[in-house]
Amino acid sequence: MTPAVLLAGLLSSGAAAVPAQTPAPPLPPAAAVQSDRPPDFARMRDMQAETDARWRQASEGVMRMEKITYRSPAGDLDIPAFVFQPLAPQEPHARAAIVWVHENIRGHLYEHYIPYVREAVAKGYVVIAPEYRGSIGYGKALYEGIDYGGTEVDDVVGAIGVLQSRYPVVDPQRIGIIGWSHGGMIALLAIFRNQRAFRAAVAMVPVTNLFQRLAWKGIEPQRHAIDPMNRFGGPPSEKREVYKERSPLFQVDKLQIPLYVAVARNDEDVNIEEDMQLVDALRSRKPGLAETTIYDNPPGGHLFDRRVDPVTFEPENTREQRDSWARVWTFLDWNLEPSRAVPAHPAPASPHH
Repeated sequence: MTPAVLLAGLLSSGAAAVPAQTPAPPLPPAAAVQSDRPPDFARMRDMQAETDARWRQASEGVMRMEKITYRSPAGDLDIPAFVFQPLAPQEPHARAAIVWVHENIRGHLYEHYIPYVREAVAKGYVVIAPEYRGSIGYGKALYEGIDYGGTEVDDVVGAIGVLQSRYPVVDPQRIGIIGWSHGGMIALLAIFRNQRAFRAAVAMVPVTNLFQRLAWKGIEPQRHAIDPMNRFGGPPSEKREVYKERSPLFQVDKLQIPLYVAVARNDEDVNIEEDMQLVDALRSRKPGLAETTIYDNPPGGHLFDRRVDPVTFEPENTREQRDSWARVWTFLDWNLEPSRAVPAHPAPASPHH
């Protein structure tokens, strides 16, 4: 079964069962496999339980995993979230944290993030991954709460309050955010609307300009994909300010923290013509805060940095993938300083010093 068929089944009532022991490979953008049949929420929950089980298995002996919920700052939904922590205990405010934002309009925390979340935790980070409104696997209310570029951003920013109130080990001054594709757009909007909430941000192959995206990919198909509940209130010609406010490109002047953005020329989802507008704007107007990388033809295009073996979850390990993660970790480590974490009970100093 191909990834597209698998996701189409999730969004319809006729999904075939997938064996629990078969990991799901990285999925394509949900917009590519929209179905007019009613969503099968029971099947989505079953598959989410399988995903949760794989994450728990991947965490054993490596990191502490919790599945929590918290109230969105928007006030109308409880947001599920994964939280991963190093096994070693720490003093209060000892650890840096990353808010990890998954891709896809209809997505969740995919298993292809396993090796990278493990790496983050091994470096000393606490990772929280919100399953923001619109995500699959959590029932009708969350699914139909989809608000593209709107209150879904509040859902993600709300993770900061969770880290501060429930995880005293986290230093509130060292919280970063990273997102991919649609999640990259959310990460950008989060830092533009909350200019001092995060210490640093990473946006990988992010959605950038909704005007261009709809014009290139088809206004009505894209509106159906991103705004099925008509929260925008109409097409771009009627609701220009709404689309502008939800397009990161037009918010660049609000950037106040270090930002890293990477894009790919062979990206068939977020086309390079869309992403280069953001890259050029950052390079010209925020050169002191923004770093950018353009990959010419990375294997996998839009998914180049997240492709893993669907059984072992080992990274594909292409040159571009290795380079990408090296740049991401260097940027985050420099700005968030995870190495500042110290043991909760450090060994006493030698009497000879």
